[in-house]
Amino acid sequence: MDMLEEYSITCPYCGEMISMNVDCSSGSHDFIEDCSVCCRPIELRADINTDGQLAALTARRDDE
Repeated sequence: MDMLEEYSITCPYCGEMISMNVDCSSGSHDFIEDCSVCCRPIELRADINTDGQLAALTARRDDE
């Protein structure tokens, strides 16, 4: 079973659509990833369901 899922989000800084891989093997977790367009740090919350799949990915600015 593949534990990485690709997910697209809108950067909360520059508004560009970016995609990233999310590790679903460790359950729900918070992490920081830099935007591939503007390089600003995005705080992310990955909600993993009981089947080990990504249920939601929430992005917010580091300065909120």
